[in-house]
Parts: sequence; C-alpha cells; structure tokens
Amino acid sequence: MNITLVLTAMAACAVLLAADFPSAEIANGQIRAKIYLPDRQAGYYRGTRFDWSGVVYSLQYKGHNYYGPWVQRMDPKVRDFVYEGPDIVGGPCSSTAGPVDEFGQVGWEEAKPGGSFIKIGVGALRKGDEGSYDNYRLYEIADPGKWTIVRHRDSIFFTQELADSSSGYGYLYRKTLHLVKGKPEMVLEHSLKNTGTRPIRTTVYNHNFLVLDNQPPGAPLVITVPFQIRTERPPNKELAEIRGNQIVYLKTLEGRDVVTAPLQGFSDSPGDNQIRIESKKLGAGMKITSDRPLARENLWSIRSVIAMEPFVAIAIGPGTEFQWTSTYSYYTLPAGPK
Repeated sequence: MNITLVLTAMAACAVLLAADFPSAEIANGQIRAKIYLPDRQAGYYRGTRFDWSGVVYSLQYKGHNYYGPWVQRMDPKVRDFVYEGPDIVGGPCSSTAGPVDEFGQVGWEEAKPGGSFIKIGVGALRKGDEGSYDNYRLYEIADPGKWTIVRHRDSIFFTQELADSSSGYGYLYRKTLHLVKGKPEMVLEHSLKNTGTRPIRTTVYNHNFLVLDNQPPGAPLVITVPFQIRTERPPNKELAEIRGNQIVYLKTLEGRDVVTAPLQGFSDSPGDNQIRIESKKLGAGMKITSDRPLARENLWSIRSVIAMEPFVAIAIGPGTEFQWTSTYSYYTLPAGPK
C-alpha cells in the first residue's frame, strides 16, 4: 500500500470538509481548535449515533494536529466503514471526527414500531420494526430538539433541549468546550438534567478519534492507564501487546490491521479514568483525565485512527441532574527515530 498516497488523501479530505460545513474556532494562545456545529440541514455530522455537539475536526499545538477525518469519504450505503482500494469509506453514522460522545439509546425497549426513543445529543428518533437497536443505522429524527450555541474566543457552549411527550422522556443537555488560559488544555464539561417523567438510565463514552499528524498508529506508540490491564480478548500479538498498565504497539498499522481490546482491571475510583497516549516517533502526546469512575473501557484502532473509549454510567430520575468533566492535556516529547 502507498502510505504517502493515503495520507495525502486524508489531508485533502480535511481541507475540503473544513470549507463546506458550519464551524467555529477557539484559541487560547497555546492551542487552536476547530469545531463543526450542529446543523440539521448543512452540518458535517447528521448521523444518529454520536452527539452532534463538540465535533473537533482540528486541534493544533506546537506544529502537531491531533484530530481530523479518519475516513476519506462517506457513502450513505455503508453501514459502519469499508475498505475500497486505498480509501476507508465510512457510513453516515460513523463518519465523524475528534473527541465525540455517544450516549446509549433510551426508551428503545418500551417504544412500539413507529414510536420514539431517545439519543441524547441527537434527539427523539423513530423506531422501526427491527428487533434490536442498531447504532450504525440511520434512524429518522422525529424531533431534533432545540439547539443553542454561544461562542467565545476560547470556549463554545452548546445546549440541547428536548421534550418528547409521546415517550415521556425529556432532557436539558449542556456541553462546554473550554481552552484553559495559558495551558495546552481543553476541558469538556457536561451536564444532563432529566426534564421528563421517566428515569434516564444509560451510558456515555467518548470515542476519542485520535488522528495524530495524519500518521498511522504504530511503534513506538504507547497507551498508559493507572491500573494493571486485564482482558479477555488481547490484541493481535503481532501488532500490539499488553505490558502491565500499558498497551505497546509493535508495528505500524497498514492495510486492514486492527488493534482492539476490552480493558479490565480498573477500580470504582475516578482516579482510574485516565488515559495517556504517546508517540515518540512523532514527538507528541496527550492525557485524558475524567472525574467519574469507569463503567467499562475499550481500545479500537485501524491504520487511520486510534480510539480509547472510556464509558461512564448515568442514572437520573425526573428533575435530577448528572455532571461530568474530562480534561485533555496536549504536550510534546523528544522525537525518536522516524
């Protein structure tokens, strides 16, 4: 495979996408981030899987870019993603970028065909006659709720309000992306208030689509967590291996290589909800710190992206609110051999 050709296509894709969709930019003198905005008619992401707010498609720090599209193009006929020649082609529900949240569906089980269920950050969706929920399926949006966006120089604030009388579910969802003054840090603050008549029980995780400098993940990239990792399905031993509290990549991913593993061994302390990803080859790293305990955690990566997925459980009754915060710190490392 011609890696140079693939990376050139990815870079060109990023430029084209940035020019075509509603977006905003925030900066603090240390880092500069570009964000796609929720827009039902013209937005970059209009799938029904991920939260529409806070889609960071570029974040630059000291010459490094941490985010960008992990697919070369999108095809509505594709379910998740497929390989077509040198391209990775994504479906409408999976083709997004950056640190994006996905909430579990709410109300699917009790909804009848034609009735509605909830995806927080998307809205009320119309249930079909299929037997089980499919997060890769593009569902009809029965009610997108009301989005409000407030922009500042170094932050952006999203609010989504939804009241679905047919299902009894309703919520007020707030999300802020804030760049810390004088530091290469981005803070994601979330709050979810249950404004309906039914309890909300779900999970949320950030997919963390890391596309570091448009380079494929590979040796000597290292992922570090605070706990000793256990897993029932270790990664392909030719591509990566677990060493205590680290996952170490052994070769650069190419073709249809995939590194994936569910991580176990964490405690119920929020202190275990930390992730550090470092590439000495590129001379760049990042750390993600969250203030809620892990419900579960997964790693998934292919040749265009690496994603650590920390899940948090949510259970809120009517009139109550749940809050959580994640801090993203970006830094450089002494560059190693190319």
